[in-house]
Order: sequence, then C-alpha cells, then structure tokens
Amino acid sequence: MTSVVSEDPAVTPGRSTAPGQRAEALAVRLEDGARALAAFASALTDAEWQARVPKDGRKIGVVVHHVATMYPLEIQLARTLAGGKPVAGVTWDVVNEMNAGHAKANDGVTKRVALDLLRRNSAAAAAAIRAFSDEELDRAATVSLNADAPLTCQFMLEDHAVRHSYHHLARIRGALQS
Repeated sequence: MTSVVSEDPAVTPGRSTAPGQRAEALAVRLEDGARALAAFASALTDAEWQARVPKDGRKIGVVVHHVATMYPLEIQLARTLAGGKPVAGVTWDVVNEMNAGHAKANDGVTKRVALDLLRRNSAAAAAAIRAFSDEELDRAATVSLNADAPLTCQFMLEDHAVRHSYHHLARIRGALQS
C-alpha cells in the first residue's frame, strides 16, 4: 500500500488511501441505504413528497432532506469518538429542536434539491468513513446522547450515519401505506 498526504480532511496524512475491510463495509452499507432512499424518493409523486410522516409530522420531502443534512454532523460526531474525545452536549432535546428548526426552514424543499444533497452528502460521508482505521473505529468515549455510555466510533457510525437512511425509508414507506 502507498501512503499519501492529502488536503482532504477525510484522509489522514501518511495513512494508506485503501480503506480497511470494516471501514469499506460500513461505507458500502451507507451508500446502499442512501441509494435506496434516493430511488424510492425519486419515484414519489408531488402529493406523496408533501405527505406528512405520522407521529413525526414532517413532510416526506423534508425528511429526505433531513437525512442528507445530517450526514456531515454524524460524521463529525464519529470523528470526535475516533479521536478519543467524548461527545458532550448532544441530547435528544437538542436533536428534536434541531430537527424542528430544519423542518421549518426547509418546508418547501424540492425533490431535486433534496436528492442532490442526499447524493453529495452520502458520497462525502462514505469517503469519510473509508478514511477511518480499525483503531479509530474501535476507539470509545462517552456519548451524551446515549446517557454518557462509552461507545465506539463504529457504533456511532452504525447507529447514526449508516442507519439513518434505512430508518427514515422504512418510516416513509409506512406513511405511504397507511
């Protein structure tokens, strides 16, 4: 393997550009989920795009945009853990407030805008995941969102960035079947 120095913050200087098997598997799962969400959302009618997700209240289009918007933050949290630092100050109240603000600010988001952002941010998130070493994936620190439990970077990725599109796709499908 060759080492490269990069200006890209997703690539660690001096580290091989070839991802480890675990990082690659996580990145592929994220890409698969984002593609599935994008494929489903791209086929929605305008009325379906504007429909609200039961118990959530947000429009389906807003939820698709939300998934895309959250990838950079989810990667940032994973990088924090990869660096051995705790995730502090992130609570479900903060998440709910952020989600409500996003929904209000993006109420009229178009399908084209949301799907473009989903494609770009999921690709960037997958590239960032590929840059994690096995050691970084195994590193743990406390996470305020999870009652200050010590969690690994890999768990944070799996529970947030990787799972996010699958979670919301299932809820969107359920909303349209009701």
